[in-house]
Amino acid sequence: MDHLWSPWRYRYVTDGAREKPDCIFCAKGASIDDEQNLIVFRGAHCYGLLNLYPYTNGHMMIAPHQHAATIESLDEAVWIETMRYARLAERNIRVAYKCDGLNLGFNIGGAAGAGIAQHLHLHVLPRWEGDANFMSVIGETRVHPESLADSWRKLAACDWRLSGL
Repeated sequence: MDHLWSPWRYRYVTDGAREKPDCIFCAKGASIDDEQNLIVFRGAHCYGLLNLYPYTNGHMMIAPHQHAATIESLDEAVWIETMRYARLAERNIRVAYKCDGLNLGFNIGGAAGAGIAQHLHLHVLPRWEGDANFMSVIGETRVHPESLADSWRKLAACDWRLSGL
């Protein structure tokens, strides 16, 4: 039997033992430590952060500051700014990761796969031809060659000014 060691995942499997805030997106948005929280940009109505358990390197999310579970319940200004940052995220991830494509998507509600259904967030992740390799398909394991700290440095260094659109 082969073994693949991933001690950094221990935090994920033991997270349930810790007391958690009511909403992780509200807590991270209110925090001032962007590097610790892996926040790559802050806007007036939303912010971008890395996914702690990414599908691929560079997997980020855009979360509104407004605590809302659905798109239709967002204030119009929040929705518009979120979508403008989605365009910047597409550009910045293409440049930073030289990817072949991207996935952008909302999982609205637990039945749709939302891990945190009470606070809407948009996933933005780079994709490469052939990135669904045998490890993911057969081994149900993802291998990430880049640390979250390196991903944060790479994306935080990008131009996130809305005036750059």
